[in-house]
This record gives sequence, structure tokens and C-alpha cells, in this order.
Amino acid sequence: MKSAVVVFPASNCDRDAATALEQITGEKPVMVWHGDERVPDVDLIVLPGGFSYGDYLRCGAMAAHSHIMRDVKDKAEAGVAVLGICNGFQILTEAGMLPGALLRNANLKFTCRPVDLVVEESQSKFTRKYRSGDIVRLPVAHGDGNYFADEKTLDRLEGEGRIVLRYAPGQNPNGSQRDIAGILNEKRNVLGLMPHPERVCDEALGGTGGVMMFQSLIETLS
Repeated sequence: MKSAVVVFPASNCDRDAATALEQITGEKPVMVWHGDERVPDVDLIVLPGGFSYGDYLRCGAMAAHSHIMRDVKDKAEAGVAVLGICNGFQILTEAGMLPGALLRNANLKFTCRPVDLVVEESQSKFTRKYRSGDIVRLPVAHGDGNYFADEKTLDRLEGEGRIVLRYAPGQNPNGSQRDIAGILNEKRNVLGLMPHPERVCDEALGGTGGVMMFQSLIETLS
């Protein structure tokens, strides 16, 4: 599986994503600068976590209009898989590639800790190695992870099976509506999630809960 990681100014999880991808796929991902015009032909594009453009205006707002995002959108429309993690999720909503918005955490504090999540959708290319109902423990690290959308959009996400991950009962760290932690686009080839699967891909880092997400992608994209 060929992959690329987009690097924005102030990305701080791009190397984490690259390390996880190389370790699991056996191939080094291409690191693509935000000012580049095109992403090479790959199977997966990762928009990593961090504080792109210093989180000025709104988290992800400036990154959504960077040069490289034009090609990311075009490739997503053509069916290329796109994974947006934390700030990457924020960028995807700001770019209109996913519905809704990520607001300030309900407690108005930056939250950094492991949380339990429920796998709601196991038939996506991102979660095929999990089973519906599985509990997976992934870390979160964000100040603006409170997912918001109008009721019609939320009902549509529910009805179309596009809510992939929810925070387990009592585990919601940010006040997200309906405990949403990760959603798919209509074509089901773009996933945005606030937790960090790339940070738990090695026992030495405290767990391997994120490995099966990347293994799912290998199985469906290779």
C-alpha cells in the first residue's frame, strides 16, 4: 500500500503517522509539503494531527485552503482513501470534505489522555479488521474536538452508517454530539477522527489499538 503524509506548518504528528505507516506497511510514506501542487499517486493520504498554521482563525481553517488541499480533494473525489487525524479531521470539515464542525471542548480545556471507543462501523475500509461493538483504547490530545452538526446531518450520519467510532459511555472528553469520535464521507473513502491511532501501534508506546486500522487499509487498498 502506497501512502503519503501531508505536512503543514506546525504539524506535530506527521512523523508519528509516517513511522506507524512504515512499520505496518513496510513502505516509507511520501512526505508532501502543504505548498506542493500535487500528491503523488498513492492509495492513502494522511492529514496528520498538530496545530496547522498555529490554529489561527479556526483549527484547520487555513490549512483547508493550502495549495495541496486542492489535489487532496480531487484525489478523494476520484476514490483515493483519505485519513484525517485530530487536526486532520478539523481540516476535512473546514475543507467541506466532511460535514459538521469541531468546536472548542465543552470544558474549555485541552484534553490529553487515553479514552475507550466503541467501533460502530466495521465494514469500512478503515475498520474492517475490527468487529462492530469492539472497544478500542486510543489517546486523544485536542482542545477543539467537540463535534457539532445539525440534527438532520446527525440523523443522516446515523442512518447511513457513517459514524465509525463513538466515545464509550462516560468517556466523551470534549462534549461531542452523540459521542461521535469519527465519521465517514458519503463515498466512504474519507475518514476523520479525533483520537490518534498512529500513537498506539507499538507495545513500547503503551498499546496497539491503532494497528488494526492500518491493517484494515492494507487489506482493502493493496
